[in-house]
Amino acid sequence: RLALQLPCGSLSLSASCLSWGTTALLSLSLTLLLCSQAPGVQGQEFQFGPCRVEGVVLQELWEAFWAVKDIVQAKDNITSVRLLRKEILQNVSDIESCYLIRALLKFYLNTIFKSYLGKAADSRIRKSFSTLANNFFVIASKLQPSQENDMFSISESARRRFLLFQRAFKQLDIQSAQTKAFGEVDILLTWMEKFYQF
Repeated sequence: RLALQLPCGSLSLSASCLSWGTTALLSLSLTLLLCSQAPGVQGQEFQFGPCRVEGVVLQELWEAFWAVKDIVQAKDNITSVRLLRKEILQNVSDIESCYLIRALLKFYLNTIFKSYLGKAADSRIRKSFSTLANNFFVIASKLQPSQENDMFSISESARRRFLLFQRAFKQLDIQSAQTKAFGEVDILLTWMEKFYQF
């Protein structure tokens, strides 16, 4: 008996047509899944007033910090001092936030991460430090505060907030100050969450 061979476009589905259709469907599904996971596709971005930063996944920052939190915070013996105090991070306007986060991230990159990365012997800890440092670098490099004259008072207000943080840091010996600053990354991330949009 001769089997009637129907094209894939007909109402009858042969095994080869079904296989081709399944493969195409799986490929399409995989493409859509990968696209949906890409940073920025779902609107994931930091919006610090006029400064917008795409391509940073906040969850990755939190996971990197949680991986080293207990180790770092256990080394902080000065519990009566807080560097990122309320007067630094509270009631920061959207526009002011662009200047403040830029100053804070640059300080962390130049003063904290450079020091801690060299001390991290455990490869897992080094990976977490690198993840945080790389993401902080990306955010800081994409922040472009306005240079307009009417922004001067706003930038000065942000500068005063940053100087409060910097003075508190300098009042401790450098080792203790670096440990405390890194242990307070969770405070910084919690504040940054307010400017994160999905």
